[in-house]
Formats: sequence, structure tokens, C-alpha cells
Amino acid sequence: MIQAAQILFILSVLVVLHEFGHYITAKWFKVRVEKFYLFMDAGFSLFKKKIGETEWGIGWLPLGGYVKLSGMIDESLDKEQMAQPVQSWEFRAKPAWQRLIIMLGGIIVNLILAWFIYTIFFVTDGKEYALTEKMQQNGLVFTPVGHEVGFKDGDKIVSVDGKLQPNFNRLVIDILLAKEVKVNRNGEETTLVMTDEKRKAILSNEGKNFISTKFPTVVDSILPNSKASEAGLQKGDQIVGINEITTDNFLSFSAEIAKIKNDSLTLKVLRNQQEVLISAKTNEEGKLGFVNKMPDLTPYLTYEKYGFGGAVTAAVKESYEQFVYNVKSLKLVISPKTGAYTQIKSPIGIARQLPDQWNWKYVWNMTAILSVVLAVMNLLPIPGLDGGHALFTIIEMITGKTLNDKWMGYVQTAGMVFLLTLMAFVFGKDIYQLVMDKFF
Repeated sequence: MIQAAQILFILSVLVVLHEFGHYITAKWFKVRVEKFYLFMDAGFSLFKKKIGETEWGIGWLPLGGYVKLSGMIDESLDKEQMAQPVQSWEFRAKPAWQRLIIMLGGIIVNLILAWFIYTIFFVTDGKEYALTEKMQQNGLVFTPVGHEVGFKDGDKIVSVDGKLQPNFNRLVIDILLAKEVKVNRNGEETTLVMTDEKRKAILSNEGKNFISTKFPTVVDSILPNSKASEAGLQKGDQIVGINEITTDNFLSFSAEIAKIKNDSLTLKVLRNQQEVLISAKTNEEGKLGFVNKMPDLTPYLTYEKYGFGGAVTAAVKESYEQFVYNVKSLKLVISPKTGAYTQIKSPIGIARQLPDQWNWKYVWNMTAILSVVLAVMNLLPIPGLDGGHALFTIIEMITGKTLNDKWMGYVQTAGMVFLLTLMAFVFGKDIYQLVMDKFF
């Protein structure tokens, strides 16, 4: 319930401000705004009130929202209005450059929102992140997917497409989007060429977080009635091996034990500086049921504190980097070989990733991230999206010819069919996953 409330709040903020960007620019150029709706009002609305020339309302379907501008071919496909003589207050009566600004208004506000949120974060909290150089000073370790991509335990990343990301938390996405990765392996430089097949492996559920610094497997707490409890594991035990296979770090331990589901195994454990062999059995998920002790990452962290001016600049950089990451990621989504399209999530899928306790900092951070995502998605030149409208307006500005309304109507319909089909696929996938996780 808390997760649903959080995603509903985030969507409301994003939609209202995005549509306000269209609204304020339309009013600026004296275009009549007939409707302003949070969420879609297909068939009926939860609330509506007409103030002046605009009907303000809340729809029942939380799939975005819209503003209806007089004289515009949009998702309403109002052919009757378009058949009437052009009026001075209509969208179609305005110069192309004004229409372009109105179309980009929502995208601009989304980017401003992300910048504003990051500015507040940097002013109040500064910026803290793990330094790549420090995290890999003793070499990195990888999951089996990392080994499949070509990495070997002990590798140090030299560069990703010619440069090294200082923020370790962003190293994975840099590798995912890269053409090549250079590593230092036993003192020699080796180049790994990234392919769509390797990207697909990384994007799989098993591939996420395929890279880590070395830290040990130390039992911090044991879950009640778990396999770990039955085996006699104790707090402070350090697991260094499974069935005669050395697991000197938590990542290798996790990868090895995941292969052993609902089966017996022997753990090599260091307890009070003495080596002990313990017989245990995993559950059907390949888990023992203990919480690993979190390593002290303080030596690896760097902290940047900002005044207001520095925070403003840093927030611009952060928003720009997020924008570039999202644009580059589109290439992965378009390519069927990467399987990235399966990672697209509906509000249901996003909600499941939110914490089950309300966390304002997390909510606003997610709002900033999704605000940039919404800006990039709306820039796509697909009829029905802001980018589609902007593209047709730019073509008109270049050619000097107004596009045929009838043809535009057909294109708009095709775009809406495509978007609805995509939406049905994404929602269907997330609903299916929700049902499978809950009942099977």
C-alpha cells in the first residue's frame, strides 16, 4: 500500500508539472486551454471544475494526463473542431516557432524539476559516492555473468570507452553502454569488446550488480527457522568455502550457493580464528537464511559539500548526465538483441522497487530520475508524444508548408495505437510478474 501511495504521488507531481509546462506556454502565446487533467478521464472523471475557459479535473486512469488546446490535432482526435474555421486563439493559428515552444514546454519543465530537486539535495546533503579507484585498489570480483562478459576476478578497470568513471555506482551502466572496456589483468592491459549478447547477459536478472569490490562473507544475523539456524551458523562466522571451492568474497559465495538449491553442502567457516567444517542444506531458492555483515565503506567514500552556487552547477551536471544516460539507453531498448525492452517498467513495476516504508528522500530522488526519463521519452519522434508534434512542426518550419490536417489525423491515430499497444505489453508483463511472485 505504501509503495502504491509513493508511485501515485510521484506520478502526480510529474504529470501536473509536465502538463503545466504546456499550459503556461500556451497561455503565454494566448492559446485557449480547454482542459487540464491529471490522469486520463476515459468515460468519466473523478473530479472536474471549470474555471474561466479551462476545465480542471482528475481522471480515474493513472496513465499520465493531458491539456487540450483549442485547434490542435492531439490524442483527443477532435475532427469536428478541426473542421471549423481557424480562430485567433487556436493552436493552429499560431506561428510554427510558438507551437514548437508549447510542445517542448512539458519537457523543459521536467528537466527544470530534476535540476531543482538535485540542487536542494546538494545544498542540504552534499554528494557522497564510492570512488572507483579506491574500490578497485585490491582488484574487483565478478559474478558468473561478469565472467561470461570476459572479466576475471582481480581485474582493475583502466578505462571505459577511453575514460574512467570516478563514481563506482555508475560504473556498471558505463560498461553496459560502452563499446570497449580496458582492464589491468596481472599487470597487463586487456581490452574487452562489448557486444549485444554481453549486454543482454548483464541486463538479465542474474547479471545486475555483476561487479563488486572484495569483501568477506561474515554472518551478521540469522533468520529464525532458517537453514542457517538449523546448521548451527553463528554471528561472526566467516564463510571461506563451499564444498572445497574457495569463496573468499561475498560475491563469489552468492554465485556459488545459488547453484545449490534444496541440497546439502559443506561450509568451510572461520570461527574464532579456527577453521570449522559445517554441514548445511539450502532452501529451494538456493539460500541459507542469514544476513551478511555490511562492510565499512567509509575508506572508499568521497564527500563533496556545496554552497548554493556550487550546488546549482552540480545539479545541472547531474541532470545532464542523467539525460545523456537515458538517451544512450534508448539504443539498447531499440535493439532486440539486448533484450533491454523487457526491462521497461510500468508504474506497477516501478512501485515494486520502492521501499515499503515512506521515505521522502527516496521519493524525491526517484521523482528527479523519472522526471528526466519522462523528458527523454517525450522527445521521441513518435506521433502522440511531444516529440512527434515537435518533429512535424520543425518539418513545417524547414519546408514552409503546413502539413495536411487529414494526413496528420491518420498519423496521430497510428501513433496512439502504437503507444497503447506498448503500454498494454508493459503493464501485462508487470501484472504477470506480480501474480507469479505472489501466488507461485
